Amino acid sequence: MVETVVSALAPIVVTLLLGLVAAWRRDFGPNGASTLNRMVLLYAVPIALFVGTVSTPRADLARDVAFIIAICVAIIGLYAVVFLLFRFVFHFSLGESVLAALAASAPAVPFMGPAILGDLFGKGSAVSIAIAGLVINLIVVPITILSLALGRTASSPAASQAAPPADFLKTVLETVKAPMVWAPVLAFVLVLCGVRIPMLVSHALSLLGQASGGVAVFSSGIMLAAYKIKIDRNVLLLVLLKNIVQPALVLSGLLSLGYGPPVVPEAVLTAAIPTMPLVIVLAVQYRVAEARASATLFLSMVASIFTMGIFIALTR
Repeated sequence: MVETVVSALAPIVVTLLLGLVAAWRRDFGPNGASTLNRMVLLYAVPIALFVGTVSTPRADLARDVAFIIAICVAIIGLYAVVFLLFRFVFHFSLGESVLAALAASAPAVPFMGPAILGDLFGKGSAVSIAIAGLVINLIVVPITILSLALGRTASSPAASQAAPPADFLKTVLETVKAPMVWAPVLAFVLVLCGVRIPMLVSHALSLLGQASGGVAVFSSGIMLAAYKIKIDRNVLLLVLLKNIVQPALVLSGLLSLGYGPPVVPEAVLTAAIPTMPLVIVLAVQYRVAEARASATLFLSMVASIFTMGIFIALTR
């Protein structure tokens, strides 16, 4: 059990540390990290999302209804609750609130799912990873990007001079044009229509797509060096929600409804995966709460060594 968790987290932790070392050696700085982030957002991640989504059989999406409902409620429900909490109770800005919601609700399934779920559940975990990835990339990530863009527009000097409806429409169109938004949507439409992409095309795109996780984590390490890791109550709250509360709610909810294996362990351990590196990538890209995003990512990954072990034990 411990070996499974450590083997899944080791590549991410080592890559994160290499990013820290590169920053300390002055091989890369914040500007270099911004360039890497731009490559990840415009090319690597959209390609990875497209290939991962389009390779999911349509029949598999309809088979695991209970898993789909559990993951949708866990991710979208917690995203909404955390956004409302940070926006209207803690009075954070729109950009800070959606980033906090993403950090607390979106597990790093595309990066860590194959290593953890694949080792525990075999080839059947591919469907779980694809479903969780679809929920994240089709719903919460586009909402986060749109809100970050709206927050940046509202804070710009020209925002007061522009007509609000036209300004909002322009921001929506810019968000839709982002490769990270339209690539998974296009792939999802192709899957629903039963269109199969030739294996040669998927294989040709996979090389750059496979770089998305490593580059995003390496860039996160550079940004961790640029910002002093300050773990305050907000960071602790986000990590508590992501690493403990979210999987615990999935576990108790499914058990109370009478579900058992394999739905319960797959859904719980999917939710227990720590927060995704995309949080810090978006924080740097939009210059919103970079220090908090860095601290949350770091603490969530470190804590997951223990929290994932606990949930693996509870679901076996």
